[in-house]
Amino acid sequence: MTAPDDGDVPAWLLPGPFPPEFGTGERCFIVEELNDPACPEASLARARVAPGVTTRNHLLRGTVECYVIREGTGRVEIGGEIRDVGPGARVVIPADTPQRITNTGESDLVFHCLCVPRFMPANYVDLGD
Repeated sequence: MTAPDDGDVPAWLLPGPFPPEFGTGERCFIVEELNDPACPEASLARARVAPGVTTRNHLLRGTVECYVIREGTGRVEIGGEIRDVGPGARVVIPADTPQRITNTGESDLVFHCLCVPRFMPANYVDLGD
């Protein structure tokens, strides 16, 4: 079966490429791999934190966030509890819970962020450093 060549794109297909990486006031860099009204149930981003950097303390109102650490080493603080993380670690952050992550290594800390429901800037609450 071949793909149609009429130029029509079905609503269920979100063509690439990914949007470019951008820096945030949270002190990290993000690529929003999937954050679209077509999928309100979840969003997926790739985050990158430079060596020695700690992201701003924040929470997401009404949104569960899950980190999947891909590269580097770090230290997460979730609701005041601190743990070291590295590749393969998965962190489930309950909605409305203060969080931040520090890159403790010498190379970039890279992780996926899955948000349920999808990330909305209006739900981000900056709690300061």
